[in-house]
Amino acid sequence: MSDGFVLSPGGGKPIGHQLSLKVGEAHTPNLLAVECRFGPGFDVGAHIHAHHEEIFYVLEGELELFAFEPRVRTSEPGSWRDWESADGSRVARATVGSVMYVPSGTPHAFRNPGPGPMRMLFIAAPAGHEHYQQEIADLLADPPSDEELLREAVAELRRKHHTEQLTPAVRSPEDL
Repeated sequence: MSDGFVLSPGGGKPIGHQLSLKVGEAHTPNLLAVECRFGPGFDVGAHIHAHHEEIFYVLEGELELFAFEPRVRTSEPGSWRDWESADGSRVARATVGSVMYVPSGTPHAFRNPGPGPMRMLFIAAPAGHEHYQQEIADLLADPPSDEELLREAVAELRRKHHTEQLTPAVRSPEDL
């Protein structure tokens, strides 16, 4: 049996300048906890994880988000914000204290509608998703100059990590 630990505010391993790994594969094979901060306009793009369940908990700001199979999928940037499920569910506006659960295999996305930054606690199971997040952060630290090449590189990383990209990610002007 091993001991747990307590992290002080600001503790954790930085993943780029937007994420802070709190718990990951180095601690347990079972789950991942990451604190995330994204500027206004950031859109992760609609996608599906084959093997990960996820929980998003809003700490600061607001998110637009969804977790359902849409009646019709479209692939243009941001088009997921108009999607609707078979039962009429639509994209939600989540404020501080809101939670979204995403089962594996479920289309989902989130976006910071602004005007300020947002922070959330991201929890996933099993652990290991932090390797994908690190590769994305590394790519964004020195991105291709062409936005289309960047989208293709992000899509390739997602495929490598068993994630189907449905709509492209859009970076926040703050994060450029």
